[in-house]
Amino acid sequence: MTLLGSPHPRRRRPARRPRPAAAAAVAALCAGVLAACSSPASPPQSESHGRASALPSSAPHGAPTAIPPTTPAAGPSSPGAAPGGPPPGPAPSGPAAPPVTVPPTAAPPATGPPPTAAPPTAAPAAACLTSELRVSLGAANGAAGSIYYPLDFRNVSGRACSLFGYPGVSFVAAPGAAPQLGGAAVRNDTFGPSRVTLAPGAVAHASVQVVVAQSYPAALCKPVTAHFLRVYPPGQFAPLYASLTAMTCTGAIPGGSTLGIYVVRPGANGP
Repeated sequence: MTLLGSPHPRRRRPARRPRPAAAAAVAALCAGVLAACSSPASPPQSESHGRASALPSSAPHGAPTAIPPTTPAAGPSSPGAAPGGPPPGPAPSGPAAPPVTVPPTAAPPATGPPPTAAPPTAAPAAACLTSELRVSLGAANGAAGSIYYPLDFRNVSGRACSLFGYPGVSFVAAPGAAPQLGGAAVRNDTFGPSRVTLAPGAVAHASVQVVVAQSYPAALCKPVTAHFLRVYPPGQFAPLYASLTAMTCTGAIPGGSTLGIYVVRPGANGP
């Protein structure tokens, strides 16, 4: 029998605390009931997706992937990646394909003959010196008060030489220092001058016109007899002589001379 006010009253046992797992289950049950009461009915899922699998709450989740704020540009070892663009994808697995070498396209064969280089232009032959020439008169041809003679120049040297233009021609009584008789030959410009090249032994000519002196009044003509033509080759100052006997005027006649001369032309005969 226990008396009131006993010095040793009976101790009460402390209330048991609920286990953590049980408390979590109770909390989850209450939350599910509240959600079911407050959430509208979800629409039925499509048959093509199937039923979603619920992950257990205790399954570990992977760490989130950190995305850098900017994507670095491709380095020099990544050809084809544009600066600031997406990085190149992973390299394909397996052995690398061997490089393909494309042979150069061969040029079509030429259909025509091979081109030939143009021959170099030869330098013109040097002018013929007086000492390299011999002069003579060809057969005469008469026409309307004048007689024409081809004055021939023959190259007697061992090299090629050239003649260009008009020779200088006048009458004299004899070769050497004899004075000129009448006026020098007047140039006839019927043909333009051109360079004539003479190989060793070749001949070129210049036509000489001799006007008949008797066509002029004697008092005006003052005729004399000449026996030679004194000839200066074009560009030369030493004369040659050709034998020709003819009457010439030493007076002042129209035209100034009974002689006319043409340019040097190829060949031994012609105008």
